[in-house]
Order: sequence, then structure tokens, then C-alpha cells
Amino acid sequence: MIPFEKAYETVMQHAAPLGTEGVGLDEVLNRILAENIVSDMDMPPFNKSAMDGFACRKEDLANVLEVIEEIPAGKIPQKEVSKNQCSKIMTGAKVPKGADSVIKVEETEKVESDKIRFTGDNTMDNICIRGEDVMKSDVVVQKGTRIQPQHIAIMASVGAVNPQVNRRPNVGIISTGNELVEPDSIPGESEIRNSNAYQLIAQVESVGAIPDYGGIALDTSESTREKIGKSLEMNDVILLTGGVSMGEYDLVPEIMTKIGIRQKFQRIAIQPGKPTIFGIAGKKICFGLPGNPVSSFVLFELLVKPLLYGLMGHNYSPPNIVLPIAGEYKRKKSGRKSWLPVRINANGEVETVDYHGSAHIYSLNKAMGLISIPIGETTLQKGEKVNVRLI
Repeated sequence: MIPFEKAYETVMQHAAPLGTEGVGLDEVLNRILAENIVSDMDMPPFNKSAMDGFACRKEDLANVLEVIEEIPAGKIPQKEVSKNQCSKIMTGAKVPKGADSVIKVEETEKVESDKIRFTGDNTMDNICIRGEDVMKSDVVVQKGTRIQPQHIAIMASVGAVNPQVNRRPNVGIISTGNELVEPDSIPGESEIRNSNAYQLIAQVESVGAIPDYGGIALDTSESTREKIGKSLEMNDVILLTGGVSMGEYDLVPEIMTKIGIRQKFQRIAIQPGKPTIFGIAGKKICFGLPGNPVSSFVLFELLVKPLLYGLMGHNYSPPNIVLPIAGEYKRKKSGRKSWLPVRINANGEVETVDYHGSAHIYSLNKAMGLISIPIGETTLQKGEKVNVRLI
């Protein structure tokens, strides 16, 4: 049984990116950028008006100004502004030569049909200067970024319409156990519905990887070997749930060895999730996760998610916040690092949810995050600051 930190280090040693491909902007959401995106132009590309108003010379503001043209957005100014002149201008339009400020419409009054007067006391320049946001050749989105809508807008603005992204891993998912039936079946006596597979499918999709559900492996060597072998052939990563403990029908460790998966560890000093296997077959990666649903959920968050992101070229850092715990918490044993599902109350305090153990999937229903209790510690005092790993 190895410490969690050692298990994490072992897993992440195998998180090398899988390669790259170019995709269009309509397909790039949640992909991991494999190149720096560089601006092909200054932004803004010209001096532009920050508002609707009149472009003029600041030194002429005390005088009546002649309106010499109207400049809507997208039109190139035709006239240069000279002494005691101005151009009516719209937000986003190019500022004409000669003008060094834009005065607000609401701070002017019409004197004649083609003349206005400034009625304000003072004015800002109200001009967005060429290149003040981005200069040509600036890096606007960095390699390794998980692309979100705001990044897509930036890429579109600089013409990066076919960015290189890292390939998404294919992730095989197999549940094991004679007691399992699919969710659309009514369980018979001693049977339960297979929730783990669909939980893992959703977790895999949430990080942008591609799930490949291989069904339920029965508790026989033939069925388990056939399922693992087929998934190993088709996928980059395999996630098995169940069959990894010490029982007579826990066949996964033995089968993994027989088909050439070298096991790096079989147990981790954490709770929940002690019977967790991690193995390698060439460039293929295999996890044997516990069958209890909270355990499989937590181990995915702690180990599988960072690995999948690493395979996609993203240095994943889970969102964490530090908050006080709402009440005292005690545990009976302290030989393993404990991970607890928690929620955050209206007062900004951390509360443990109703949690009966690793089979209690309903405990995750209102959970907002996980907190950990180190080996050797049994008690969290009320008001003690804890690190909440958001889920």
C-alpha cells in the first residue's frame, strides 16, 4: 500500500501528450491548445472611437465646431479634421486624421445645421489607440490552455481558424460483476443497476476525452479477459470498476498480469479507494478502480482526471478554496488519508454531507467538493480552515 502522493506521482509519469491535430473553431471548445496563438495584427487595428460623438481637436473645444462628415463604423474617414472642425462619429469607427479626442453626443448642442458646441467642462480622449490591447505577433492564447468560449472569440479575432490541439484520449470503460444489470433493466434479487459505468462516461466526457463503453464483464476469467483485451486494443486508457479487491471473484489483477499489463501499484493508503490498481501495457494505461461508486468517483477526480488532461497536454490544477469548517469532525481510524464529500453553506462554511461510506452514492448529490484529512489526524476542529477541492 503506497501513499497517495506516490500514487499520483507514478500515474503522472505516464501523462505524455498523444499528438496533435487541427480543428475548426466550431469544434475546438474544451480542447487543449497545442500551440501558442499569435496575433496577426494590432488590436485595435486603428485608432477607433470609444463612443458615439464628435471627433475633434481638443484645443478647439471652446469654439463652435463645423461638422464636416459623418463616420459610421466600417467607413474610412474621407476628410482630415482641421481647426474648428469635427466629424460626427459612431462607436468603433476609425478616428479621422487631425482629431485627438471624441466628445460625447450628450455634451454637445447644435448651433446651426452643420455646427455644434461642446457643453461639457472637460473630456477624456475617448479614443482606443491602435495596438493598445494587442500588438501584432503578441501571444494571445497560450499553448496548454483548455479552450473556453472567450478563447474562441480571441482566436477568431486574430484569424486562428484552424488551431492545433492535442488529440483526445479514447477511454475504455468496463464494469465487472455478476450482480450488475444495465440501468434500463429491473434488478432481480441480489442484483443492482450499473451506475459506475455511466458515472465514468460522464466524467470522461466532462474533461473532453472520448468514452468507449465496453459493457459488463462477468466474474469469469473468460469474460473479464475478453473485455479487457478488446478495450486495450481499441483505447488509450482503460477504466475498470470492481473486481480489484481480495475476494475469490476479484479477477482483475490476475487477468491484467496474464495479458501483459504491468501493475505499478495495487493499493493506495486513502479512504475511500484503497483497492486501486494502476498498470501499463506499452503505451496503454489501465486503472482498476473500486466497485463502490463513491470510490470510483473520487479516484477519477484524484488520479484519472489529471492523467487524461496530461495526455491532452494540459497541466491540470483542481480549483481549490480555503474555508472554515462549520462543526467538529472526527473519524475513528487515521491510518489512511481520508477524502470526504462536503458542501459549502450560505455562511461560507464547509459542512460534511450525510455520508455512510464508499457505497453511499447519494452522498454526492449535494456535494460541492472534497476535503482531505492527512494520515495520523482524526479530528477537524470547528472553525479550522480546510482546503476544499471543488468537483
